[in-house]
Amino acid sequence: MPGVPPSFNPSEATALLQAWSQGDAQALQRLMPVVYEELRRVAARQMAGERPSHTLQTTALIHEVYVRLVDLKSVSIKSRAQFLGLCARLMRNVLVDFARSRKYDKRGGGAVHVELDEAMHVTAMADPDLVAVDEALQRLAAFDERKSKVVEFRFFGGLSVEETADALDISVETVMRDWKLARAWLLRELGTGA
Repeated sequence: MPGVPPSFNPSEATALLQAWSQGDAQALQRLMPVVYEELRRVAARQMAGERPSHTLQTTALIHEVYVRLVDLKSVSIKSRAQFLGLCARLMRNVLVDFARSRKYDKRGGGAVHVELDEAMHVTAMADPDLVAVDEALQRLAAFDERKSKVVEFRFFGGLSVEETADALDISVETVMRDWKLARAWLLRELGTGA
């Protein structure tokens, strides 16, 4: 698995995910050290697009995600990719909440910006406002939740096409098609596309 540390044990992670899904709150506590490096990779990717003076650090983002995971009442996670997708959604929420609070603190100024990864072929969306992207994703989810999740997992979670397919239980071809259509829709919504 690319980006996965050598100490990563997929069977241990799967067993802990299943136990957590079945209501074992302690399983999440035991799971975090197993997946920490992977979460750090995802969080670092998210934070790489933030301004250098951003006060939220990668470790703090992971800790905030953990707090939100603990607060979840019930989960149905069957795979590592689904777990990373859930963490991606929570990271998105944390970053958007932070961006909104910064925006309000500065009375509309200093919006937090992120750069979409070039490897994901969204270079036309250079430096979008994170709050605007979140609002556009919410509008997309209102009529096509799956396409919204594809963007969320790929952009916010840094999941590969294959991991996104696994997390959503759809084919790689469907992910690629949804990604292409959602990207075009977002470009138009954000006023950066034709």
